[in-house]
Amino acid sequence: MASLCEWCGSPSFKIETKKVYWELPDGTRAIEIIDTPTVCCGDCGMTYQTADTVKEIEDQLFLINTKQLSRSVSYSELMEKPRLLKRNYFDFSGEE
Repeated sequence: MASLCEWCGSPSFKIETKKVYWELPDGTRAIEIIDTPTVCCGDCGMTYQTADTVKEIEDQLFLINTKQLSRSVSYSELMEKPRLLKRNYFDFSGEE
C-alpha cells in the first residue's frame, strides 16, 4: 500500500469504498462495481484505484464468464466469481 498520494505526493489520503464503472474486456458493455477500494486524497481531491486494484479487477474480468454479470456488482462479489482459467495467461508483465 502506498504511503503517499500518487498524484500530488501528499500523505493526507484515506482508503474508502466507491462506485466505479468498468468496461468489460470484450468491449460489449460497462458494469458498475460498488464498494471498490479507492484512494481519496484530502489535499488534491483525487480519487483513484491503486495499480494493484486495477490489475485485480482487470484480471478477474478476463478470467470469469462476464456474460453472467449483472449491470451492477460489488467488488467482493466480483472477486469471488469462479474463474474459467487459473490465471491471466495473456498478462506478460511478469506479475501475477
